[in-house]
Amino acid sequence: MQKLLVTGASGFLGWNLCQLAATHWEVYGTCFSKTIAIPGTTIIAIDLTDLAALKDLFQTVQPDAVIHLAAQSSPNRCQNQPEASYRLNVTTSVHLAALCADRERPYVFASSEMVFDGLKAPYQESDRVSPINRYGEQKALAEVAVLDRYPKAAVCRMPLMFGAVPPTASSFIQPFIHALRTGQELKLFTDEFRTPVSGSTAAKGLLLALQTFQGRFHLGGKERVSRYEFGCRMAGVLALPTATIKACRQQDVPMAAKRPPDLSLDSSQAFALGYAPLSLREALTALRGLV
Repeated sequence: MQKLLVTGASGFLGWNLCQLAATHWEVYGTCFSKTIAIPGTTIIAIDLTDLAALKDLFQTVQPDAVIHLAAQSSPNRCQNQPEASYRLNVTTSVHLAALCADRERPYVFASSEMVFDGLKAPYQESDRVSPINRYGEQKALAEVAVLDRYPKAAVCRMPLMFGAVPPTASSFIQPFIHALRTGQELKLFTDEFRTPVSGSTAAKGLLLALQTFQGRFHLGGKERVSRYEFGCRMAGVLALPTATIKACRQQDVPMAAKRPPDLSLDSSQAFALGYAPLSLREALTALRGLV
């Protein structure tokens, strides 16, 4: 089998991707601060911001393709630690693009819906980026630099994602589930909208991108929901108590990084090429007993 290098294997999306890819690829996954064991995946600990180490990794593994997921994805941390997050979110992404370009290897870079300001959704790939926090700025800068260095790369803007998780990571629903099961109040925004998908769906989209896409693509779901609506739907499907779910607004919760109000993605280009997200009900139903 051909070799696939997945950065960020210990993260939520990386864990999902490695398991799915292992049926068709010889998978090598990187980790940094958190080690993990994934069936069918060779895990390699590395500081991806170390260019010499990155070059050694390529020389050792000789990957046939690369999917780059590793990132500092916390908007608040990016806001408070801009230099450190820039090194991983931008510089490393471009270094990987260069290494793949020099070897003519397929390269998928996971970007984010946060490249938009949330004022003109739903967003198409051709819409002008307009980030309002440092995380979005860094992803927007990385997109341009990656495609400048390697025009054949696929840049996939990822939506809000949920699902079962490894011990080393979480998705946005785990705190929701814990709060509802323990009777804690769960405040959810009524004025923040997304097009979420499950981690397994997102992983399928990234593997499709590896084979099919070049340029920018959106991998959002087909349903636009607020966090409050999602929480209520999730509780219904997973048979969780709903008494402690409370509606609130973004402006009621102070955060270091601003949050765009509506980051709904128009993913029709990816749909036309075979990307097929489940409905939210189907995706949540598949999680029964796993979360």
